[in-house]
Amino acid sequence: MTLADVTEQFKSAAGKAPNLGKTLKFDFGDEGIVFLDLSKDDAEVSNEDKEADCTISTSIETLAGIRSGDVNPMMAMMSGKVKIKGDMGLAMQLQTLLS
Repeated sequence: MTLADVTEQFKSAAGKAPNLGKTLKFDFGDEGIVFLDLSKDDAEVSNEDKEADCTISTSIETLAGIRSGDVNPMMAMMSGKVKIKGDMGLAMQLQTLLS
């Protein structure tokens, strides 16, 4: 899976996401960034590196494992494979927002 694949998946899922008045950034390190602006009626997804209410740092491989159910999100956080900075409440809503 590539950054372009992840970005397209987020664009598809974000179209169904409600306006939360928040922004979210996935930082995949050297692989790139996916920025979700959920503060508008039509969510916007880009690869821009902007300030966000919540930043989730992980790898594309770990994210794919979480989305497929092969990786437990809580275990990924406890083992350091996923790091969350900022609005933890927004991060907790991700499973329902982006599934």
